[in-house]
Amino acid sequence: MEAWIPITIAAAAAQTLRFMAQKHLKATALSTAGATWARFLFAAPLVAALTLAYAGAGGQGLPRPEPAFWAYAAAGGLAQILATACVVALFAHRNFAVGITFKKTEVMLTALVGFLVLGDRVSAWGLLAMALGLLGVLWLSDPPEATGSWRTRLFNRAAGLGLLSGVFFAISAVGYRGAVLALEGGDTALRAGTALALVTTGQTLGLGAWLAWREREQIAAVFAAWRVAAPMGLFSMIGSFCWFAAFSLQNAAYVFAVGQIEVIFSILAALLVFGEKVTPREYAGMALITGSIIVLVALG
Repeated sequence: MEAWIPITIAAAAAQTLRFMAQKHLKATALSTAGATWARFLFAAPLVAALTLAYAGAGGQGLPRPEPAFWAYAAAGGLAQILATACVVALFAHRNFAVGITFKKTEVMLTALVGFLVLGDRVSAWGLLAMALGLLGVLWLSDPPEATGSWRTRLFNRAAGLGLLSGVFFAISAVGYRGAVLALEGGDTALRAGTALALVTTGQTLGLGAWLAWREREQIAAVFAAWRVAAPMGLFSMIGSFCWFAAFSLQNAAYVFAVGQIEVIFSILAALLVFGEKVTPREYAGMALITGSIIVLVALG
């Protein structure tokens, strides 16, 4: 098995734990922007410290950014903030497992953005697997309680937030892959850690400034919620590092396609942690997405 596959699975598991914490914070203490900022605030110091420690232990100098790095990093960082905010807002409309599944529109969109920006190509089997996953997402876009015309049932606020998050996550993934590839020197882990440290620091400062301007009370609320926010920062750091490492090794669209295993993790979280119910229709949509992962790993 190629190294990027288990790294991606680890990223999906850590990201599920992070979204669980964000869902709790959004429901009990913080606004959408506050819950989004919390993940960056508590992750950034950990990433920077561990990256420096890793470089020192291995006797490696920090990688040198090429000029293109800053453009890729800025685009990826801003897009991730917007994508995360969409997902957190989505949790108010649909249950946890389906909310995460909507986010998976990022797979097909990443293939398109990656081709246009970086020239990354996807095989015919890879495209088939991604199309199968997209079918599962469309199947899930119909709310169980909805009535009325098919347009109302398909084009609803939950679907819109999910699709929008997919667009932003696709831009973010391609930006991060471009950023890691635009670093000179160091091994894969150090390049991923360096890119992540710079991006999360920028995200913390940028979104923090926005909160100081528009939602000043949320800054104190985030620190007050540290018992949940701090572990969330840890899960965020682990997940983000694994995503960055996987992006440095493989086409971002393939990484996100295997990352759809997060849907299975989110089902377990919905059932075992949040006590939510998943309908047979939703299980069918998730089964299509799971099948797409199997096709991709076996044949893509």
